[in-house]
Amino acid sequence: SEKLLKVAASVPRDRLVSPGSCFGKFTKTQKFRLSVTALDFLAPYAKYKVWVKPGSEQSFLYGNHVLKSGLGRITENTAQYQGVVVYSMADVPLGFGVAAKSTQECRKVDPMAIVVFHQADVGEYVRNEDTLT
Repeated sequence: SEKLLKVAASVPRDRLVSPGSCFGKFTKTQKFRLSVTALDFLAPYAKYKVWVKPGSEQSFLYGNHVLKSGLGRITENTAQYQGVVVYSMADVPLGFGVAAKSTQECRKVDPMAIVVFHQADVGEYVRNEDTLT
């Protein structure tokens, strides 16, 4: 934003790494891992979404995968291993992950099967507040 850019202008150039929001970090194997800080930018444009039941929200926010028993809704035609944004039933973005099963497979699996692999959630702000940048 322009406001952030104006504030960054007061920092000496040799001390400033970059102005803006950190979307993630590169791993040691040079793969990019998205951080929860990217959620506000991803959520409005998400093509594939998953809604979790109120009882499973807390489990997801503690860093656990989403089980079929906690699945409220899922976007039609979601493919397996597709990136998804996880929402509460009140349409509040909670985090994002990867679909472990396609939409069609979700209808047939048992209640304890994993349907979304956890990647990041808003609970990381509290769990990793000392390392999150």
